Amino acid sequence: MKAFLLALLLACMPALAIAQVATDPTPLQFNDAAEEQRFRALVSELRCVMCQNQSLADSNAQIAYDLRREVLKLMRQGKSNAEVRDFLVARYGEFVLYRPRVAGKTWLLWLGPIVLVLIGGMVVAHIVRKRSDHGTVATDDTQEW
Repeated sequence: MKAFLLALLLACMPALAIAQVATDPTPLQFNDAAEEQRFRALVSELRCVMCQNQSLADSNAQIAYDLRREVLKLMRQGKSNAEVRDFLVARYGEFVLYRPRVAGKTWLLWLGPIVLVLIGGMVVAHIVRKRSDHGTVATDDTQEW
Protein backbone atom coordinates (compact mmCIF):
# COMPACT_ATOMS: atom_id res chain seq x y z
CA MET A 1 0.00 0.00 0.00
CA LYS A 2 2.86 2.37 0.86
CA ALA A 3 4.48 1.65 -2.47
CA PHE A 4 1.25 2.52 -4.29
CA LEU A 5 0.91 5.85 -2.43
CA LEU A 6 4.54 6.67 -3.11
CA ALA A 7 4.09 5.89 -6.82
CA LEU A 8 0.94 8.05 -6.92
CA LEU A 9 2.75 10.93 -5.22
CA LEU A 10 5.67 10.69 -7.64
CA ALA A 11 3.27 10.59 -10.59
CA CYS A 12 1.61 13.82 -9.41
CA MET A 13 4.86 15.74 -8.85
CA PRO A 14 5.30 16.94 -12.47
CA ALA A 15 1.73 18.28 -12.48
CA LEU A 16 2.46 20.27 -9.31
CA ALA A 17 5.54 21.79 -10.92
CA ILE A 18 3.55 22.86 -13.99
CA ALA A 19 0.77 24.39 -11.89
CA GLN A 20 3.04 26.90 -10.18
CA VAL A 21 2.50 30.56 -10.95
CA ALA A 22 5.24 32.10 -13.05
CA THR A 23 7.14 35.02 -11.63
CA ASP A 24 8.79 37.73 -13.64
CA PRO A 25 12.48 37.81 -12.69
CA THR A 26 13.04 41.28 -14.15
CA PRO A 27 10.15 43.75 -14.01
CA LEU A 28 9.58 46.01 -16.99
CA GLN A 29 11.37 49.35 -16.92
CA PHE A 30 9.64 52.27 -18.59
CA ASN A 31 11.36 55.32 -20.05
CA ASP A 32 8.74 57.75 -18.79
CA ALA A 33 5.24 57.96 -17.31
CA ALA A 34 3.63 58.45 -20.73
CA GLU A 35 5.13 55.20 -22.03
CA GLU A 36 3.94 53.35 -18.93
CA GLN A 37 0.43 54.81 -19.22
CA ARG A 38 0.19 53.85 -22.91
CA PHE A 39 1.53 50.36 -22.14
CA ARG A 40 -0.95 49.78 -19.29
CA ALA A 41 -3.88 50.95 -21.44
CA LEU A 42 -2.83 48.70 -24.31
CA VAL A 43 -2.27 45.50 -22.30
CA SER A 44 -5.58 45.97 -20.49
CA GLU A 45 -7.34 45.76 -23.91
CA LEU A 46 -5.62 42.48 -24.78
CA ARG A 47 -6.61 39.02 -23.56
CA CYS A 48 -4.14 36.48 -22.21
CA VAL A 49 -4.15 33.65 -24.72
CA MET A 50 -3.67 31.05 -21.99
CA CYS A 51 -5.97 32.33 -19.23
CA GLN A 52 -8.79 33.32 -21.59
CA ASN A 53 -10.74 35.32 -19.01
CA GLN A 54 -7.98 37.68 -17.87
CA SER A 55 -6.42 40.63 -19.55
CA LEU A 56 -2.77 40.58 -20.43
CA ALA A 57 -2.22 43.09 -17.64
CA ASP A 58 -3.82 40.87 -14.97
CA SER A 59 -2.46 37.45 -15.95
CA ASN A 60 0.40 35.73 -14.15
CA ALA A 61 0.94 33.11 -16.85
CA GLN A 62 4.42 32.89 -18.35
CA ILE A 63 3.09 33.67 -21.83
CA ALA A 64 1.53 36.86 -20.44
CA TYR A 65 4.96 37.99 -19.21
CA ASP A 66 6.40 37.24 -22.63
CA LEU A 67 3.59 39.04 -24.46
CA ARG A 68 3.91 42.10 -22.21
CA ARG A 69 7.61 42.24 -23.09
CA GLU A 70 6.73 41.84 -26.77
CA VAL A 71 4.19 44.68 -26.57
CA LEU A 72 6.74 46.97 -24.92
CA LYS A 73 9.35 46.03 -27.54
CA LEU A 74 6.90 46.84 -30.37
CA MET A 75 6.01 50.15 -28.72
CA ARG A 76 9.67 51.08 -28.51
CA GLN A 77 10.09 50.23 -32.20
CA GLY A 78 7.65 53.07 -32.90
CA LYS A 79 4.59 50.94 -33.64
CA SER A 80 1.19 52.47 -32.99
CA ASN A 81 -1.38 50.79 -30.75
CA ALA A 82 -3.26 49.61 -33.84
CA GLU A 83 -0.09 48.09 -35.28
CA VAL A 84 0.63 46.28 -32.00
CA ARG A 85 -2.94 44.92 -31.95
CA ASP A 86 -2.65 43.87 -35.61
CA PHE A 87 0.62 42.04 -34.86
CA LEU A 88 -0.96 40.10 -32.00
CA VAL A 89 -4.12 39.34 -34.00
CA ALA A 90 -2.00 38.03 -36.87
CA ARG A 91 -0.16 35.80 -34.43
CA TYR A 92 -2.99 34.63 -32.11
CA GLY A 93 -6.22 35.51 -33.92
CA GLU A 94 -9.12 37.81 -32.99
CA PHE A 95 -9.42 36.01 -29.65
CA VAL A 96 -6.58 38.13 -28.24
CA LEU A 97 -8.80 41.24 -28.43
CA TYR A 98 -11.35 41.87 -25.69
CA ARG A 99 -13.40 43.85 -28.20
CA PRO A 100 -13.20 41.94 -31.50
CA ARG A 101 -13.54 43.97 -34.66
CA VAL A 102 -16.78 43.86 -36.64
CA ALA A 103 -15.91 41.65 -39.60
CA GLY A 104 -17.29 38.80 -41.66
CA LYS A 105 -16.20 36.28 -39.03
CA THR A 106 -17.57 38.20 -36.05
CA TRP A 107 -20.92 39.45 -37.35
CA LEU A 108 -22.80 36.81 -35.35
CA LEU A 109 -20.99 37.88 -32.19
CA TRP A 110 -22.10 41.49 -32.65
CA LEU A 111 -25.56 40.98 -34.16
CA GLY A 112 -26.53 37.72 -32.43
CA PRO A 113 -27.87 39.32 -29.22
CA ILE A 114 -29.99 41.79 -31.21
CA VAL A 115 -31.43 38.98 -33.33
CA LEU A 116 -32.23 36.93 -30.21
CA VAL A 117 -34.00 39.88 -28.55
CA LEU A 118 -36.05 40.49 -31.71
CA ILE A 119 -37.03 36.81 -31.97
CA GLY A 120 -37.92 36.76 -28.27
CA GLY A 121 -40.05 39.88 -28.68
CA MET A 122 -41.89 38.35 -31.62
CA VAL A 123 -42.57 35.16 -29.63
CA VAL A 124 -43.88 37.12 -26.65
CA ALA A 125 -46.06 39.30 -28.92
CA HIS A 126 -47.44 36.16 -30.61
CA ILE A 127 -48.27 34.54 -27.26
CA VAL A 128 -49.95 37.71 -25.94
CA ARG A 129 -51.95 38.13 -29.14
CA LYS A 130 -53.01 34.47 -29.09
CA ARG A 131 -54.16 34.70 -25.46
CA SER A 132 -56.07 37.90 -26.04
CA ASP A 133 -57.94 36.34 -29.00
CA HIS A 134 -58.96 33.31 -26.95
CA GLY A 135 -59.40 35.26 -23.75
CA THR A 136 -63.11 36.01 -24.22
CA VAL A 137 -65.03 33.45 -22.17
CA ALA A 138 -68.72 32.96 -22.80
CA THR A 139 -70.63 33.32 -19.58
CA ASP A 140 -73.42 30.89 -18.93
CA ASP A 141 -75.65 31.94 -16.06
CA THR A 142 -77.24 28.54 -15.81
CA GLN A 143 -74.06 26.90 -14.56
CA GLU A 144 -73.30 26.74 -10.88
CA TRP A 145 -69.74 27.23 -9.84
